[in-house]
Amino acid sequence: MLKFKSLQFLYNDGENDFLAITSSSVCNERMKLEINTDGDVFSVRITANDEIIIQKLYAEFEYEYSENDRIFLNGYQSWTDSIERPIDGKMRGISHIPCAISEKYAFSQYGDYNFADYGDNMHGWSYGYIRSGDRYRFICSLSEETGFTQIITLIGKGLVALKKDCEGVAVNGEWCALKVLLTDGGEYEVFDRYFLELGIKPRTAKPVFGYTSWYNHYQDIDESTIKEDLRSLDALTYKADVFQIDDGWQTAVGDWLSVDHDKFPEGMKKIADEISGSGLTPGIWLAPFVCEENSEIFRNNKDWILLDDKLEYVRGGSNWSGFYALDIYNPEVREYIRFVIETIVNEWGYRLLKLDFLYAACIVPRRDKTRGQIMAEAMDFLRECAGDAMILGCGVPLASAFGKVEYCRIGCDVSLDWNDKPHMRLMHRERVSTKNTVLNTVFRRQLDGRAFLSDPDVFLLRPCNNSLSDEQKNCLAEVNALMGSVLFTSDNFYDYTEKETKELSKILKIRDAQIISADLDGDTLTLRFRIGEKKYIKRYNM
Repeated sequence: MLKFKSLQFLYNDGENDFLAITSSSVCNERMKLEINTDGDVFSVRITANDEIIIQKLYAEFEYEYSENDRIFLNGYQSWTDSIERPIDGKMRGISHIPCAISEKYAFSQYGDYNFADYGDNMHGWSYGYIRSGDRYRFICSLSEETGFTQIITLIGKGLVALKKDCEGVAVNGEWCALKVLLTDGGEYEVFDRYFLELGIKPRTAKPVFGYTSWYNHYQDIDESTIKEDLRSLDALTYKADVFQIDDGWQTAVGDWLSVDHDKFPEGMKKIADEISGSGLTPGIWLAPFVCEENSEIFRNNKDWILLDDKLEYVRGGSNWSGFYALDIYNPEVREYIRFVIETIVNEWGYRLLKLDFLYAACIVPRRDKTRGQIMAEAMDFLRECAGDAMILGCGVPLASAFGKVEYCRIGCDVSLDWNDKPHMRLMHRERVSTKNTVLNTVFRRQLDGRAFLSDPDVFLLRPCNNSLSDEQKNCLAEVNALMGSVLFTSDNFYDYTEKETKELSKILKIRDAQIISADLDGDTLTLRFRIGEKKYIKRYNM
C-alpha cells in the first residue's frame, strides 16, 4: 500500500511567500492546513482567514515498486492516450516538436502540456492504479470539482506524488485541496468503491447501436448524402437506435444557428423529422465552447472570446480555420449557448447532442477558479441546457463528465488507417489514431456503466474507403463491442458483402460479454472474457 510521507504547501499572502513541508496539520494566524487520514481516504483541507494565493500543493507517498508492476494513469482528456505501461514506460510531451510547428498548430492547447511536467516520470489525472497480477493499488481523486489532481509515479525514488492543479488560485474561507481514495483490491472491487465514494451513478440510458456521418464523409455532407446513408440502414437485418449528423451542417464552427443552406436547403428540422420517421433517434454534432476564426462570432463578438493573463485570445487548437475558446462566464455567451441548444432540441427535434472540444472551457484557469472547477461548472451548465435530451460528451477531462452525460468518448478519433504516417506519430498525445483509440477503450473499460456509457468511437467494416486490414477492422469492431456501450459506425451498409454482414452479426452477439482481464505485452493485446458460462481468449497484434 501507499504510505503518506509529506506535504508541500506554498502560498502567498499578498506580500510574502510561505512554504510548509509537513506530515501533520499546521496553522498560523492567516490559515489552517488540516491533513487527515480516515481509513483509506486521505484529505487535505485549507481554511484561510483572509485571502491567500495558492502556489503549490503536493503530497508524496512511499511505494515499493516491483519490476512486474503495470501502471495506468488516466490521460488529461478523452483523446489523450491512456494505457497500462511498465514501470520504465515513458510519456512524450511536445518539447521535441519544433516551436514554429507547435505554435502554428497550437498543439499545446489540446492537452496538459502547459501545466504538466513531461520529464522522466509518468503522470496522469483523476485516477490511476499500479497493478500486480490481478491486484490493483488504486489511487483516485474524490474532489476534482475543486481542481484536477495529477498523479505522478516517481519510480526511482519509490514514491507516488499527488499534485493539485491550483497554481494562482485565490482562496478565502474553506477549500478542499485534496481528497483521495488509496485502496487495494481486485478490478471490480476498486472501481466499484471509487464510484461509491464519489456518489456517482451513470444517468439512465441504454446501450445504442447506430450511424454517424463523420468517417464516411467528414465535412462533405449535404441533404442527399445524409438521406442516402439513412436509407442504407434498410440493408440491415438489425435495428439501429441512433442516426447522428456530424460536423459540416453549419456555415462555420460557432455559428450554430446558421445552417449551410447550400447543403441543407430545407434546414435541419426536416432532416431530424425524417430520422425520427425512420424510427431512429436524431443526433447532431456541435462544439458549444469554441468558435473558428472564419465564424461570424469571431468577427463580430470578440468580447466573447476567452482571454489569457496576457489579454490575448485563447486558441483551442488548429482545426478548421483555427479556433478559439469562448468565455463561459460571459453572460452573453451563456445566453447564446442556451438558446442554441434549446433551438436544436425543442425546435429542430434532435434528441442526442454530441458536444465536442469541451476541454476548451478550462484551457486557462481564473483567479477564483481552477481548471477543474471551471470544467465541472461548464458540464453542469450543459446538463442544465440540454434538459432531458441526451448528451454524448467528447474531448472532455473525463472526471468532469462523470454522472453528467449519458454517453462519453473515451479515446481519440479513429482513422481510415491503423496508426497514421510515421511523422504523425511524433505529434501530441491527442492525435488521430485507430490503434490509440482501441487501447484507450481497453484501458478505460471500467468507466462503462459506472461513470457513463462509454463511446469508443466508430467501427469500420466496409470493404472500401479505408486502408485497414481485415484483422485491424475486426479488432476495432470487437473491442468496441466488448467494452463500449455506444456501437456506432460510419459505414454505408449497401457496401457490405456477406463477409461484412457476418462480422457485424458476430460483434452484435458479444456486446453482453463480461471482461475478465486485459494485458498488453509488447505489441500483443490479450483479452479474456466470458459470455454466459463460456470463457474466451482473443489475441490481437497491435
